Amino acid sequence: VQFVESGGGTVQPGGSLRLSCAASGFTFADYYITWVRQAPGKGPEWVSRISFDSLPFYKDAVKGRFTISRDNAKNTVYLQMNSLKPEDTALYYCARGYGLDRIGQGTQVTVSS
Repeated sequence: VQFVESGGGTVQPGGSLRLSCAASGFTFADYYITWVRQAPGKGPEWVSRISFDSLPFYKDAVKGRFTISRDNAKNTVYLQMNSLKPEDTALYYCARGYGLDRIGQGTQVTVSS
């Protein structure tokens, strides 16, 4: 199982980023995929999850601001993040199923003025 996350960066509050997660090593279309984030000094927390048939789920703190999607033909999951807040600052990574364990390198998101 491999994940390669990309798309992070530094943005001002209110800004937007689109994260991508390319998966390999398993039958992607058979699995839920979870976006997880971990802020410095804190434990990992799930942010959003998408079912194999693209049903989305969101942590309350990001509802209405983040949108998860997937392209099973490309084995890729996306996370569109709008109206970013400083508290969204974290290392973001994706996990298979309901897991929180980081496999890929993650992508850093920093929201700061």
